[in-house]
Amino acid sequence: MTTNVLILCTHNSARSVLSEGMLNHLARQFGRDVHAYSAGSSPSGRINPFAIEVLRNAGVDTGNFRSKNWDEFVAADAPRMRIVITVCDSAAEEACPYWPGSPVKVHWGHPDPSNTEGGDDKKRLAFELTRQAIAYRMLQLLLLPIDEMSDAELQETLQRLAGS
Repeated sequence: MTTNVLILCTHNSARSVLSEGMLNHLARQFGRDVHAYSAGSSPSGRINPFAIEVLRNAGVDTGNFRSKNWDEFVAADAPRMRIVITVCDSAAEEACPYWPGSPVKVHWGHPDPSNTEGGDDKKRLAFELTRQAIAYRMLQLLLLPIDEMSDAELQETLQRLAGS
């Protein structure tokens, strides 16, 4: 059975997209039945071009990315989520909708690379470093025996990984 993971950030333009891309990419590489989605509470309507660039450079297919509202994932026909991860502090502090099935929730914050001062080279580097940090966390998630874990065990483990 597929483990669905929803990754949230306010604007769904950088960190959540990097997370969706890396989790799906790594899940395919490792043959894991995990599918990531991303969304935001106030989506910007566009994906940051640096996020697309660093994902493409990492071999991730970016053809279907779009900035989405989290309301899409509470609809009756939406995939049922097992895990909901917030990756920005503002999304973690917002009142999230009720997620059908009461998924495990965790906050794995990352600084916003979009706020990097300087030219394109500095921003590109910030996005790449953020992508790498996110990829490491997503790899840790994929190495867990998710299908064998209770929600309580999964919650505790994901919280512990938040501190690493």
